[in-house]
Amino acid sequence: MKVKTILVSQPEPKIENSPYYELQEKQKVKIDFRPFIHVEGVSAKEIRQQKVDLSNYTAIILTSRNAVDHFFRVAKEMRFTVPDTMKYFCQSEAVAYYLQKYVVYRKRKIYVGKRTFPELTPLIKKYKDEKFLLPTTDKVKPLVPETLDNLGINWKQATFYKTVVSDLSDLANVYYDVLVFFSPSGIESLFQNFPDFKQNDTRIAVFGNTTIKAVEEKGLRVDIAAPTPETPSMTMALQKYIDKVNKGK
Repeated sequence: MKVKTILVSQPEPKIENSPYYELQEKQKVKIDFRPFIHVEGVSAKEIRQQKVDLSNYTAIILTSRNAVDHFFRVAKEMRFTVPDTMKYFCQSEAVAYYLQKYVVYRKRKIYVGKRTFPELTPLIKKYKDEKFLLPTTDKVKPLVPETLDNLGINWKQATFYKTVVSDLSDLANVYYDVLVFFSPSGIESLFQNFPDFKQNDTRIAVFGNTTIKAVEEKGLRVDIAAPTPETPSMTMALQKYIDKVNKGK
């Protein structure tokens, strides 16, 4: 069956040259964007209940832009002035660059990993005498706390924000040829919104092994998977699949 409509379970890209727009133009398909999940901040009161006193920490481990936003939001709510001496350990360059929204980059002690969390550990190890805080989501990957425990450092994890299922009730009678998912939370949202969801002819595209597992656990069929050596991005995987099924259009 040919592909004419695609729903991506993420916010619409803000950049004009997004590969999704190129795909839409090239293949003459309609691509809609709708976040199946969203992030909500945890209140300062709830964070205090987690026995977190920001003044106790000398270093912050930041794994995402959300972590950056919510750390500084909470600091403001708690009327805590983040000292200039605070060290920031950022999982990637993108996170470190985003930090500039809140601090003067060149005047701060910022340490940047390459991309994955384990790649950040040599830097953390170098400063093992610091007191580390990991502001994170309620759905943190087990790899992160396991890695920090193995380093034998003084650290604390605290939930600063939560992943919440979005209301998708307005999509109840809307059909798409392809649904695109990037996390198990997206699959969870699909079934919370539509408990009786049947796949039928809908193609499901997924990114990452944990998402594939979540789809299969719900008894659904994975039609398009990324990343692979041939298709490292979701748009490339969609492109390949559409090329195959839309031939002779």
